[in-house]
Amino acid sequence: MHDEEIQQPVILIVDDNQEILEFLAEDLEDKYVVLSAANVKTAFSLLEKHMVHLIISDIIMPDIDGYTFCNMIKSNIEYSHIPFILLTAKNTLHAKIEGLEKGADAYIEKPFSPAYVRVQISNLLANRNRMRDFFSSYPYASIKTTAHSSADEILLAKLTSLILQFIDNPDLSVDTLADEMHMSRPTLYRKIKTISDLTPNELINLTRLKKAAELLALEKYSINEISIMVGFASATHFGRNFSKHYGMTPSSYAARTANNKR
Repeated sequence: MHDEEIQQPVILIVDDNQEILEFLAEDLEDKYVVLSAANVKTAFSLLEKHMVHLIISDIIMPDIDGYTFCNMIKSNIEYSHIPFILLTAKNTLHAKIEGLEKGADAYIEKPFSPAYVRVQISNLLANRNRMRDFFSSYPYASIKTTAHSSADEILLAKLTSLILQFIDNPDLSVDTLADEMHMSRPTLYRKIKTISDLTPNELINLTRLKKAAELLALEKYSINEISIMVGFASATHFGRNFSKHYGMTPSSYAARTANNKR
C-alpha cells in the first residue's frame, strides 16, 4: 500500500483484544483504510510506514498503556498532528481527565456504540479539514491554524520561516527544506501532507502566493517586482498561479485591497 495512492483516510486501531480489533475494522473498513495493532510497538512500526490520519487506542494494554501511547504520540514532532481517541472500560471522571491531559482528542467508553465511534471519527477529521480549507483559501490565514498541538506550531513556524528565507529562489525544493529541518524527505512529506493536506511543493507555492498577496496590499511594488521577490520565474507564471488559486488576477486583488482601505 503506497500512501500516495490512498484516497480514504487511514485509521490505526491499537488494542490487545483481537475481537475489538476485528469488530472495529469490519465496521469502519467501508469508509476508511484500517490498520490494526495489538500493541504499541507494532503501532509505531505501522506509523513509520503509513500516513495515518487518526488513532484509536485502548487504555489497558500490556507493556505500554494507552495513556503513555497517547503522550508519546502528542509529544513526537512526526505524529503530534494525528487525532487520538482513547477507548476504555474506565468510566470515572479521573480517567477521562487523565486521558485529556495526555492530549487525547476524544474519550469513548466501553461498551460503545459503533455509530458513536463513527461520528467521533467523522467530526475530528471534518474539523481538521475545515482548518486546512481556511488556511488554503484566505491569503492572510496563518498555517498555524492547521496546527493541532504546540509541537505542530513549532514545526510549522520553523517551516514557514525557512520558506520565507528562501522565497525569492525559484529553485527552492523539498530537499532544501528537509535538510534545513533535519528531517528525511519522506518524513517531511508525511508531516506536511497530513497536517495541511498539501504536498511540500504545494505548500511552498502557496506560501509564495500568500507573501505576494501581502506585498500587493502594500501598494509599493509592481506585479513584475513582486513576482521576482516571491520566486516565480516570470510575471506571467505568477499571474497564472495567483488567479488559479484566488480566483482573481494580482492586479484585481491589489485594486480590491486598495478600495477596502479607503
